[in-house]
This record gives sequence, C-alpha cells and structure tokens, in this order.
Amino acid sequence: MSKEPVAVVGIGQTKHVAARHDVSIAGLVREAATRALADAELTWADIDAVVIGKAPDFFEGVMMPELYLADALGAVGKPMLRVHTAGSVGGSTALVAANLVAARVHRTVLTLAFEKQSESNAMWGLSLPVPFQQPLLAGAGGFFAPHVRAYMRRTGAPDGVGSLVAYKDRRNALKNPYAHLHEHDITLEKVQASPMLWDPIRYSETCPSSDGACAMVLTDRAGAARSPKPPAWVHGGAMRSEPTLFAGKDFVSPQAGKDCAADVYRQAGVTDPRREIDAVEMYVPFSWYEPMWLENLGFAEEGEGWKLTEAGVTEIDGDLPVNPSGGVLSTNPIGASGMIRFAEAALQVRGRAGEHQVPGARRALGHAYGGGAQFFAMWLVGAQEPTT
Repeated sequence: MSKEPVAVVGIGQTKHVAARHDVSIAGLVREAATRALADAELTWADIDAVVIGKAPDFFEGVMMPELYLADALGAVGKPMLRVHTAGSVGGSTALVAANLVAARVHRTVLTLAFEKQSESNAMWGLSLPVPFQQPLLAGAGGFFAPHVRAYMRRTGAPDGVGSLVAYKDRRNALKNPYAHLHEHDITLEKVQASPMLWDPIRYSETCPSSDGACAMVLTDRAGAARSPKPPAWVHGGAMRSEPTLFAGKDFVSPQAGKDCAADVYRQAGVTDPRREIDAVEMYVPFSWYEPMWLENLGFAEEGEGWKLTEAGVTEIDGDLPVNPSGGVLSTNPIGASGMIRFAEAALQVRGRAGEHQVPGARRALGHAYGGGAQFFAMWLVGAQEPTT
C-alpha cells in the first residue's frame, strides 16, 4: 500500500526570548498551537492527535510535562505522544507526526515542541557526570569545540570562517520577527572581538538560551485540498542515530548524519542536493557547524564546506542560502530548535517566510541533530505534491 502524501498547512511560533515570565509552559505551548491552527484556518476539533517533543526534562525540572499539557493543547480524549531525541527532538517529533498521517493512522495531526530554558540552567544541566561517558566539560560548547578543532586540522580551514557564519546568521535574524537575537549593531569586527569561550568558539559564535515553542498542523491530501493557503509537501524524512562514543566514530562528520541525508534524498529523488535544493535550515548551534554539516549533508565535498561559507554561497542571496531565518545561532529553545528548522523550511516553500524569504524556493531541507552528534532528523519539503 502506498503512503498517504503529507502536507504542512499551518505553522505557529512564539516570539523567542531569554525569559517568558508572563506564561507557564502550558501558556507557552498554547500560544504556538493557536497560531498554527489560525494559519491552517482550523479549530481544535479538526485535530485528531497531538505529538509533542522537548529536550531533557531536567532543563526545566518539570518531569513529563506532557501529562499536564493535554488540556492546553486540546488533546483531552485524543491520542497524545511524547518524543525525545535530545537536541534533535523537534525534528524527530515532526517526523513521528508526519508518519502517523502517511500511515493513515490519523488524518490531521498537531505537532509541537518547546523549551522554557529560563526555568533552569541548561549549560550546567549538560555538565552532569554520567557513568562511563565522556564528561561534557561545562556545557555543549566544551564537548563540541575539540570536534571543530579537528575539522580545522583536517581541512585547513582558516580561523575566521566561524565568525563569517555568525555574522551572516545574526544579520538574517534581523529579518525574522520571531528570532530571539536582534543585534542591530552587529558587525563582523564585533563577532571577531567577542570573548573566546571554548577555543575556537567565541561568545558571538554560540547560540543563545531561549524560551519558545513551535507548532505545525500536518494533514493528508484531502486536508491539503481544503487548505486556503499553499501547503508544504513532505518529499522525504528520516531519522538516524549512533552511539555517543565508539571505536572509529567520526565526530567531524558522523556516519549517522550521512546516512540520514542519503535516505531523505533517496525518498525525494534528489541526486545533486547542491543544485536541487533551494534553501537549507540547518542545525548550527556553534558557527563552525555550518561548514561541517555542508559536507556531512552532501552539499560539499569533504574539506570543501568552509570554502562555500567563505565565498558567500550560504548567504541569503547566495547560491545555497543556509539559515535565512537566523538559525539556532539566533534562536535556541533547545526542544523546539529542530522543529523550527523544519517549520522554517516549510515556510520557504510555501512562500510565507516574510522578509527572509528566499525568492523562488521550491524545495528546502530541514535538519536537526542532538546529543553528542549522535541523533539526526531531517526532512525535505517542496511546493509541489510528490509524484510517488
């Protein structure tokens, strides 16, 4: 039996900020959900099931919050699923929702991801000693900085590439009203002069800590036909994982990331991602991961990713715009960050990305990773319904 085509017909985000003291977690998620329903021009009664995701519960200290969020999300008496795959969870959550529609289990699904980081301290939460695991050394930056250094050694990339990425993404964020960081006085010199946190990662080359939520309404072909606005069609989606540590693991370009991208491209019939994909919303919490993921996802040959960044290829008006929304470097409610990438990709192909719209975008990739670069989730969305 063939799969049901899946369409994104509604997208809603909160304005992402450092601290939302005005709402509880329930208020935060309902804000995003009601905006997604309004975009889809649907009501709570039209939703058959809810799929929710977030990062580790100890980030806020509220265990299994989904148990008390059913009321806020119109899910009383309806199926409600929780997904968790560390930082990639926003993407994984969207894929679980899409698969429920593709398998014809439910016709219209609300999917949502969130984080209220202001109610905890994620950096120290990520520094907990775990038996038989490599320590995270004061947060994710301490864990990933050696991998960035390894990439620089492997490729000969010059020191300034990370600053170029951060400068680009922070400027893109100024075009996105939902982005957390709006640094109107940003300059390349300011990025380069910011304090070094984890060599070679500077303060301005890191993601912020955000409160925020993102929601999408996914539906079947019949639901898309009733939609008053153009949908984004899911052309391919996949998840992959690998252990945090194992003999031979390539931290610079994990095999699970390569396999995940290859599966998505196969489903979507993409043979040359650099030429066939118009925009990429890539999970880049530290600036150097843009050139690293360009290689991992097949947009550049090994050792060549930084050259694309340096040449301006990934600028919003470049040949392959990466993170026109400002990306994770400008907005990072960890549990929602992956879903924001997926949603922003959908906005691009719907032609509804506002000031950060890439002209003529017909296909866009949403990408998320999490844990110790061990969990990956991606989808490719398009303006046209897939032919298979």
